Amino acid sequence: MSGLAFFDTNVLVYADDASSPEKQDRSIALFAEHLRRGTAVVSLQVLQEYFAAVTRKLGLAPEMAQRKVEILARSRVVRFEASDVIAGIELHRLTQISFWDALIVHAARSAGAAVLYSEDLQPGAVLGGVRVVNPFVS
Repeated sequence: MSGLAFFDTNVLVYADDASSPEKQDRSIALFAEHLRRGTAVVSLQVLQEYFAAVTRKLGLAPEMAQRKVEILARSRVVRFEASDVIAGIELHRLTQISFWDALIVHAARSAGAAVLYSEDLQPGAVLGGVRVVNPFVS
């Protein structure tokens, strides 16, 4: 595990999803290892989506979700300017992925991440110079 790794929201949400124990264990271990190495990257978008998803879909108490966001925020956090939104729109137009996924890819690219852990994007695809990896598929 070398280089920076960007974590998409869907991968992090599994850390709190007891209905998928294998994915839960994998998510926790992968993020913990990258956090320990100083190679974990998220964006403000991921932090926001994570909080919304675990409180709404998984019923996690807002206080617990906030504590988890505080842990996630110990990684490198990508913050956007207006020019980044425009770059996300351009990536969306070029690749035909959703605008929100394009913002994730742009955040990973702008952080210099070698890999983007995501369950939503095509595994093995290289988008914006970042390789997509589904951490739940061997």
